[in-house]
Amino acid sequence: MKRLIAEREKARLGGGEKRIEAQHNKGKHTARERIAMLLDEGSFEEYDMFVTHRTTDFGLDKQHYLSDGVVTGYGTIDGRPVYIFSQDFTVFGGSLSETYAEKICKIMDQALKVGVPVIGINDSGGARIQEGVRSLAGYASIFQRNIMASGVIPQISAIFGPCAGGAVYSPALTDFVMMAENTSYMFVTGPKVVKTVTGETITEEDLGGATVHASKSGVTHFVASDEAEGILLIKKLLSYLPQNNLEEPPLAICDDPIDRLDEGLNTIIPEQPSHPYDVKKVIEAIADNGEFLEVQRQYARNIVIGFVTFNGISTGIVANQPNYLAGCLDINASRKAARFIRFCDAFNIPIVSLVDVPGFLPGSAQEFEGIISNGAKLIFAYGEATVPKITIILRKAYGGAYCVMSSKHLRGDVNYAWPKAEIAVMGPAGAIEVLYNRELKGIEDPEERARFVAEKESEYREKFANPYEAAKYGYIDDVIEPRNTRFRIIRSLQILSTKKDSNPPKKHSTLPL
Repeated sequence: MKRLIAEREKARLGGGEKRIEAQHNKGKHTARERIAMLLDEGSFEEYDMFVTHRTTDFGLDKQHYLSDGVVTGYGTIDGRPVYIFSQDFTVFGGSLSETYAEKICKIMDQALKVGVPVIGINDSGGARIQEGVRSLAGYASIFQRNIMASGVIPQISAIFGPCAGGAVYSPALTDFVMMAENTSYMFVTGPKVVKTVTGETITEEDLGGATVHASKSGVTHFVASDEAEGILLIKKLLSYLPQNNLEEPPLAICDDPIDRLDEGLNTIIPEQPSHPYDVKKVIEAIADNGEFLEVQRQYARNIVIGFVTFNGISTGIVANQPNYLAGCLDINASRKAARFIRFCDAFNIPIVSLVDVPGFLPGSAQEFEGIISNGAKLIFAYGEATVPKITIILRKAYGGAYCVMSSKHLRGDVNYAWPKAEIAVMGPAGAIEVLYNRELKGIEDPEERARFVAEKESEYREKFANPYEAAKYGYIDDVIEPRNTRFRIIRSLQILSTKKDSNPPKKHSTLPL
């Protein structure tokens, strides 16, 4: 018994008091401190506390630390079980060894069998060089489990320190990545290698810091000011997610009236069709208690994604943002939304789409970078999804972008429009240029030309660019009062709760990656 107590105390010290102090001096917590912050008090059950590495080369036969640089096990968050691993930077800089990888693989295998989420807290210098290919094999074994778990159990990665080289691909294979400002970074090759190969001088922060991956690459979904905030974000995120793909998301307690009206929605759309507004105000007005957990807030800001609840029902939101690039769809926005839609579909989370989109972003840069194949990803994601899909056209829905944004033709279940919605092949101004090109060429007087254009635009808007034309064909189920949007969504979610839909049997689809 004395030996057991002594060994446990030794394991909990990780790399020792000095290294723990160094970790704290960087504004970082230790592996076990992070677990204690995340899990319900007293719920953590640790596995493999007494594991050590098996390497004898390079003097490692004289350096053995219990747990070998990663703490693994399971516990509960708000009473719901999760498996967790937390990398320990105080032991060999958190570098991954063969036994370290085996520990992670063990809890991932268990999580898949049990059907509960896996949370990985990353703080590692990369592969343990002294172990050579065995450490690389360890990474690949983890990747394989990430792939097998994808779409079966939620996987969340928190980057609370360095994450470099092969280590970055496990988080990238998970559903959500969280980074902390100033203390975490991710990159395939570090600044020294970049300098050697390309001659470019760049800092770790500028190459792979939280801000870079939040705004430029889109690798990270959430950025926290510190680890404590990051822990709270993980807890909040999990509250919207089911334990696995065979369960429904948890039903939250809701004291927000179902029939609450928001009069502000009746006037939120500007009179001028070209004037912007913030679609997040619409989301907050219709969601339970105005709460919205936005995902990838700083990336591809022309589309907004995230989680809300409607009468306690966890729901994914996809919304065009007129405040940025007029809400146009571009490459990054298409990829961002498509990935989110596929996640929601995999885990039985209904999708509500708020549409105000003038089209796809034009230009050679978009075409050369592949707007066609990337836009097709968004079409594919909506068309493939079998969860309840509710669409509200707030204002514009032009051309192919109308088709893409969860239209009735992509198996949208309930499609509503606000009274000012404009649904057409293109906007009035562009349509007049095409339809009356010959007449316009014959009008030289600018004032007469302006009057002609205004008259024809008004006629076009009356005949085509309104919700009633689409409603006439059943493409819009109803034109609704904006203030009533929350009630209509909730009623739709209730009737769709028993929806059954399926795709043809197949090994897998050939998504335009």
